Amino acid sequence: MNATAAVGAREKRAAAIDELVGEIRQFLAANGDPAIVAKYGRYFTEGYDAYGVPDDVLRAKRGEWLERYGPAFGLEGFLDVSDVLWSSGKYEEGRLAIYFPLQYKAEFRPETLERIARWFEVGVRNWAHTDTLCYDLTGEFLTRGIVPLEAFGPWRESPHKFQRRAVPVSMLPLLKRKKDFGPLLDFLRPLMMDGEKVVRQGLGWFLREAWKKQPGPVEAFLLEWKDTAPRLIFQYATEKMTPENKERFRRAK
Repeated sequence: MNATAAVGAREKRAAAIDELVGEIRQFLAANGDPAIVAKYGRYFTEGYDAYGVPDDVLRAKRGEWLERYGPAFGLEGFLDVSDVLWSSGKYEEGRLAIYFPLQYKAEFRPETLERIARWFEVGVRNWAHTDTLCYDLTGEFLTRGIVPLEAFGPWRESPHKFQRRAVPVSMLPLLKRKKDFGPLLDFLRPLMMDGEKVVRQGLGWFLREAWKKQPGPVEAFLLEWKDTAPRLIFQYATEKMTPENKERFRRAK
């Protein structure tokens, strides 16, 4: 393809992306329900800017858009669409930004994760988007060995709290595959004194699930941190323990 043709192809795809984004926003505005916004808004302390479209409706409509635009867009085209959707701050647009790349998980490469990481800079601003993104997308990079765990190392130092939360949540699928949890626990050490509530909750969640499978190493890890790390981590991590076992992890007076 010569330079002129390449420019023409890019312009054509950009126009198609604008067309799809416009169609998405028109559909969401026409199918929103204020009652749904009122019902779920209380779960989001960071704010909940939503149309009020049910998730099953989003998923069904996503299938239609994938069928129509997929042949021309592919993974890269839909990642471009996702970039635009994240910029609006609208809840359902963020959900679709996650759902579109799902169709192309077989094509994920290390550079795809780098692309996804940039979404935390522009639009991932709540726990629901973060956790869905981790379950549907970023966890895939670890379970399939597309990237090593160390690829998430810089995320632990991100200025964006939800990107830091994404580290332990992305690691949850590894609990079904790893026999030695020691390296996973060690990887989380830089986050154990994090100042953000959402990060502490994510850590506690991971530690609780890890404890269900391998109590010994997790309890040793918790005992090491019990007098220094935030208590919210322990509240989540020890949730399924007996009252007697929980007592072992109280902070020394």
